[in-house]
Amino acid sequence: MGEAKQDNDVLSSVRSTVFKESENLEGKCTKIEGYDFNQGLNYHQLLKSMIATGFQASNLGDAIQITNQMLDWRLADEPVADDCNEQERDLGYRKSVTCKVFLGLSSNLISSGVRDIVRFLVQHHMVDVIATTAAAIEEDLIKCFGSTYKGDFSLDEAYLRSKGLNRIGNTNLLVPDDNYRKFEDWIIPIFDQMLTEKKNENVLWSPSKLIARLGKEINDENSYLYWAYKNNIPVFCPALTDGRLLGKMLYIHRIRNPGLIVDIVQDIRAMNGEAVHATPRKTGMIILGGDIPKHHICNANMFRNGADYAVFINTADEFDGSDSGARPDEAVSWGKIRASAKTVKVHCDATIAFPLLVAETFAPRAYLKKIN
Repeated sequence: MGEAKQDNDVLSSVRSTVFKESENLEGKCTKIEGYDFNQGLNYHQLLKSMIATGFQASNLGDAIQITNQMLDWRLADEPVADDCNEQERDLGYRKSVTCKVFLGLSSNLISSGVRDIVRFLVQHHMVDVIATTAAAIEEDLIKCFGSTYKGDFSLDEAYLRSKGLNRIGNTNLLVPDDNYRKFEDWIIPIFDQMLTEKKNENVLWSPSKLIARLGKEINDENSYLYWAYKNNIPVFCPALTDGRLLGKMLYIHRIRNPGLIVDIVQDIRAMNGEAVHATPRKTGMIILGGDIPKHHICNANMFRNGADYAVFINTADEFDGSDSGARPDEAVSWGKIRASAKTVKVHCDATIAFPLLVAETFAPRAYLKKIN
């Protein structure tokens, strides 16, 4: 009997050591539960359930929630500042002032079908500023001359070369050489005209002005650059000459017809100004991928003490030391995102996550606008 009691005392002691009294999380935290397909197939409810699913699904759910908060925000939601002007005191004006949305995207997304989603956002003026890389400019335009096709990762590069086909980067996308040839034939006369305008009218070209001109000249509603030009949405690309075709064509044009200058400093002032002069608006960042677009947008927002909302979607390891996949909290330490900001990183291929995010945020607003 004494031995049994001793064993019970030991077990009780072990139990109290291993298990602590739990804090009641009911009402404090989201309960993890997935979508119940017994309720039928409802895509809106399925996407809504992401936030309670756990892992990266919950991060996607958070990204949807933060993006909706970004799009819902109005100056009228904020208390009237003592030092604001008369216009900023007017309720009608305050209801009309929305968050300024910066969209950053890597070039491979424009090579993919995400280009059509970006075009939708720009067409309906649902983003205010875009920062991207050179291939995202040239690939958008090249698609106006011919289609991009789905290939296979296992295709032999030498075989593709013999067939006049190009594989885009480390992807399964194929582009015929003919598309590039048509683009090159199209762009040189535009550069010639731009040079003439520089000489005769003293036009000072910057990368964003050059991009706007290409959007105007392409005159194709499938192009997001066409809609950016039409809706006066600036597209910034600080590494314009990095593009295999744009860089090459600028090089060839300089040899054949010297004198065209593209001033990058003009653009860094314009880009930073988009953030600095956003007040009294809040700013939000949606960044797909990393590196140049992320840096360009984050650095601009640093000059206004940080963005108010930030959604990062990329597959990079936060701890690889490259900074390309850094979490939003890294940008907080530099003052690029406000400490009070709503932020999330979704560790996922943007070709999967971004269409789902748009379906639950931007798209319903565009349809509502169309109905009204």
